[in-house]
Amino acid sequence: MDLLEIGDLRSLEVDNRCILPLDVNLRFCITRSDVIHAWALSSLSVKLDAIRGILSILNYNFGVIGIFYGQCREICGANHRFIPVVLEVVLFDLFKN
Repeated sequence: MDLLEIGDLRSLEVDNRCILPLDVNLRFCITRSDVIHAWALSSLSVKLDAIRGILSILNYNFGVIGIFYGQCREICGANHRFIPVVLEVVLFDLFKN
């Protein structure tokens, strides 16, 4: 059974997208308990390293509605280099519901 719809990005889609509000100051705090990962959204020029024992922080304000695809940019293990990241930015009213 094929679970992809026409237009889906096969290697970049995720099961649960991170949905965020438009024009709100956000703070991302990430760390890892095992190997180094690198959370990257190339279209937004954002890359944040997740390192064991260190809390990495990024303050960001999304100024445009859309779906942004990214990947882990660190070779952290077998088949881990392309772990997908998907952020969906929506109007604040839709985010609240």
